[in-house]
Amino acid sequence: MTTEEKTRYIRPDDASIRDKLSDIQYQVTQREGTERPFENEYNDNKQEGIYVDIVSGEPLFSSIDKFDSGTGWPSFTQPIDGHYVKTRTDFKLILPRTEVRSKVADSHLGHVFKDGPGPTGLRYCMNSAAMRFIPKQEMEQQGYGEYLDLFN
Repeated sequence: MTTEEKTRYIRPDDASIRDKLSDIQYQVTQREGTERPFENEYNDNKQEGIYVDIVSGEPLFSSIDKFDSGTGWPSFTQPIDGHYVKTRTDFKLILPRTEVRSKVADSHLGHVFKDGPGPTGLRYCMNSAAMRFIPKQEMEQQGYGEYLDLFN
């Protein structure tokens, strides 16, 4: 992790996280919960922009890689930069699944499955409650200008 990342993206202490997040955001990101399908903020979002970790602000996914999986959760073919996500095996439903977490904040984001469209064949099935959407027109002012090239 670079020095810039250590200062730009941080995991606050638990009390600060609890104060900042809604109950569902806290349950999803800190207790590995899952929001209800089709009843979440970003499933039907069609705006251009990026999705960042609700806790740390780490850049996670782009609207360019978003697709309608029919599952009721926002789904993406790949992260913006694999550096900001990590995976681990989850046995909560008995059969193993691949859990997706943010690297710095260690927020639970969702799961990745091997049934997505091209080019990756992956479906990153994420919880809206784990992310904050930044519209393309606000990316520069919110400090994510380096990702505007994704939309060219």
